[in-house]
Amino acid sequence: MRLGVIDIGSNTVHLLVVDAHPGAQPLPAFSHKTELRLSESLDPDGRVSDATADRLVSFIRECLVVAEDQGVSDLFAFATSALRESPNGEAVIERVRHETGVELEALSGTDESRMTFLAVRRWFGWSSGRLLVVDIGGGSLELAGGLDEEPDVAFSLPLGAGRLTRERLPGDPPSESDARDLRAHVRASLAERVRPLLAAGAPDRAVGTSKTMRSLARIAGAAPRDDGPFVPRTLSRNDLRGIVRRLAGLDSAARAQLPGVSEGRARQLYAGALVAEAALDLLQVERLDICPWALREGLILRRLDHLTS
Repeated sequence: MRLGVIDIGSNTVHLLVVDAHPGAQPLPAFSHKTELRLSESLDPDGRVSDATADRLVSFIRECLVVAEDQGVSDLFAFATSALRESPNGEAVIERVRHETGVELEALSGTDESRMTFLAVRRWFGWSSGRLLVVDIGGGSLELAGGLDEEPDVAFSLPLGAGRLTRERLPGDPPSESDARDLRAHVRASLAERVRPLLAAGAPDRAVGTSKTMRSLARIAGAAPRDDGPFVPRTLSRNDLRGIVRRLAGLDSAARAQLPGVSEGRARQLYAGALVAEAALDLLQVERLDICPWALREGLILRRLDHLTS
């Protein structure tokens, strides 16, 4: 069967179409996306503006046409922190349903973490033992750890790269004082929550997911995307220290010239690097393996499990 998932994230809205069969790896068949930059276009009070909602509805309509053209038999949609936390998020979700017929689910932060963990477990398999997963999105940071497909510990923190850039790094490049304040904020926020993960003991494999981690790994010398998903890619604690120092003095235009960094995400990459560095330091991890699957794939896998059970 062909499954389609519409992922409304803090930066992009992405329709992914996959060929999915019981017992087989879901294979990407088609991709259609736009940079809505939802988290950057919120009103000062955090509300989604009418203009942004208009663009969201219009793009979802496009996705419905694409899904039909691609032979999708089951389509579902979800949203993450930017829409979930907006004061008028529920109204936007209702508007999407009314005007497009798409039932949009706003995932909780814990569910984001759980579904990303599932994707990582399926990708690396049982031989990886105890997993620790670090996922830096635009609006939030998800952390999870455990031995099974359902993590023993899973939680979300408002430490997304886009959110922190918007709220705490007004300069481009940021001032040294703003950067110091952000570093302290990130580490204090993480330190309050990491105890359950540390208490579980050292992971057999620590994993990083999503675009920010992939970009940081690419800067550190990991293989480019065109080499395919099965090439091992890693990001070390030592790499991150150097990347943080390098990014601190660059504006977004200069960051966009680095390998693996898109123009749309260049400005928020420094905040993402500070979060990644803090996570590895406080979780006492020397290296992350980069997983090509994340939240979107986890939801596809769970959907397929339910459809074939």
